Amino acid sequence: MVQTTMDTVTTAQSQNQAAQDRTRTAQARPPSARPPLWDRRFTLYFVARAVSLVGDAMMPVAAALAVGALYGISGVGAVLGVWTGTVVALVLFGGVLADRIGARRMMVGADLARVLTQGVLAAAFFAGTPPFWLLVTMAALAGAATAMFQPGVNGMVPLVAREPQRANATLKVADALAQLLGPALAGLLITLTGAGAVYAIDGGTFLLSALCLGLIRLAPAETGVDSGAHSGSSLRRDLRQGWQEFRARTWMWAVILIWMVYGVLLFGPLVPLSSALVGARLGPNAYGLAVSFLGVGTVLGGLLALRVRPARPLAAGAAAMALYTVLPLCVALGASLPVLLACHVLGGGAWAFWSVMWATSVQTHTPPTVLNRVTAYELAGSVSGIALGQILAGPATALASPERLLLVSAGACLAGCAALFATPAIRGLRRAVPAEDSGPASHRR
Repeated sequence: MVQTTMDTVTTAQSQNQAAQDRTRTAQARPPSARPPLWDRRFTLYFVARAVSLVGDAMMPVAAALAVGALYGISGVGAVLGVWTGTVVALVLFGGVLADRIGARRMMVGADLARVLTQGVLAAAFFAGTPPFWLLVTMAALAGAATAMFQPGVNGMVPLVAREPQRANATLKVADALAQLLGPALAGLLITLTGAGAVYAIDGGTFLLSALCLGLIRLAPAETGVDSGAHSGSSLRRDLRQGWQEFRARTWMWAVILIWMVYGVLLFGPLVPLSSALVGARLGPNAYGLAVSFLGVGTVLGGLLALRVRPARPLAAGAAAMALYTVLPLCVALGASLPVLLACHVLGGGAWAFWSVMWATSVQTHTPPTVLNRVTAYELAGSVSGIALGQILAGPATALASPERLLLVSAGACLAGCAALFATPAIRGLRRAVPAEDSGPASHRR
């Protein structure tokens, strides 16, 4: 007990010294100057995320076209739903392990596991028609790896970047470019070579991501994972602490409740239903092109988030999300290809701007020592609705046409935006001042 106490005191002293050093650096910097973003740490992290995101962007198109051609809408929904459901089931443990072991280590291990799953799927598609059980099994294993990976994505940003909003916006632009290139590349590869090449490339991106993450060096005082902070702490206690921190922030759990409804009615069924409708009306290449234009919009939304710093970020993000309504609406109404592409640009921009505002709010209003666990809770809540929506997308078409279901999605999007504005804790949350401008990180609550 004495040793644990001494370790904790030593850790606190190290963190206080690091905070004082950041404060002196900020005071020495001219008021108009911003801290550098592209140092070695952030560059490696950016490359890791960028290449992985390209591979990830190819997967929905591969699943929608390759799996859909073999097993229909229900097959696509089941494969995506199993992947998402596994993420929901295990992400809380991923958050605890990321705080105990370190986000970087967990992310490297998860990347290597996904190299294996995607390699197996690539071999199966190259060999012929993969059995449905193999698709589901690999989806479950990949979902488990994602559950270990995702909590650290939020936690790593404050460690590798001094200004989270700039870093988040830059990463969102990379995500957008991935959404622009990935789906088009996936559609082209499936047409020319088949789905095996898509899964093989995806496995390669995870391998490169693991390499870049492994090269990032973080001191124990920055991560807290080697300091004894978790000595004697049980898994249940760590989960309870993460829950208490999550529950203490009304704005956070209120958004997640809305996002759970979004998952069931909007995000979950959107890919299976849209891919089927757009593919039937305009051809499979049109759907890949539409998703690429979604990436164009995400680029624009990320660039906007680089420049705009609203005083109330979630209120601004909610206003942007209202534009996302046009995405399911245009598919439901059978819009022509130019209108379809324009609506995907608007929807991508809305989603990107909200994502940057949300990620930055979570990172700057949550203590670093519990950030991975809090992230795990918000992920579990928001993704659980998506899993249910994906699984129900196929059976729901027996009750109503895909067009009618997407009209429901559009109405749910508008209703959710109204609920975001109607919640004072969400509407009134103010932007946190970066630690470099305000002093020690402990004042960012």
